[in-house]
Amino acid sequence: METTNEQDIISQLRNPSQRRAAFAKVVSQYSQPLYWQIRRMVTWHDDADDVLQNTFLKAWMGIENFRGEARLSTWLHRIAYNETLTFLSRQHETISLDTSIGDDNDTDDDATLTLAGTLESDPYFDGDEAEALLQAAVASLPAKQRAVFTMKYFDEMKYEDMTEVTGTSVGGLKASYHLAVKKIEDFFHRRE
Repeated sequence: METTNEQDIISQLRNPSQRRAAFAKVVSQYSQPLYWQIRRMVTWHDDADDVLQNTFLKAWMGIENFRGEARLSTWLHRIAYNETLTFLSRQHETISLDTSIGDDNDTDDDATLTLAGTLESDPYFDGDEAEALLQAAVASLPAKQRAVFTMKYFDEMKYEDMTEVTGTSVGGLKASYHLAVKKIEDFFHRRE
């Protein structure tokens, strides 16, 4: 979205009589990029849709408090990032509980296998075997490293923009990305 167009929409969002129509434009404009930001971190299509809905719900409820210090797109991406981390945290807790009942195995490995395994059964997944392995490797990362990796690798986001979304320093993001790449390489080496 162009800056002038974004500024027009922000003005409309601040006007109570134009807010609903302007927000419909926001949803239309940002649904697809936000969905893919979320989808690359969340294994199931339906879960990604739920997180996207929660993202727009939070944005709608907080639109009056949007100060415009960041771009609208950055604000939305940050909400999506936080909602995704919240979802992944809840999902990891649920999977850890499910896999630990009656089993003394390493629940983190079980949770990773469960998360990665769901990709293949998702009817919306249309990747090949290499894509499935990459997605399984990404699913094995801790949530914040997964977020940094997906923003850098898939979305080709600059570290400066990622800083605005995550609230993490450029140095911290670079370190997190480097660790994520190393873990993904290790994941593939274990499969050889």
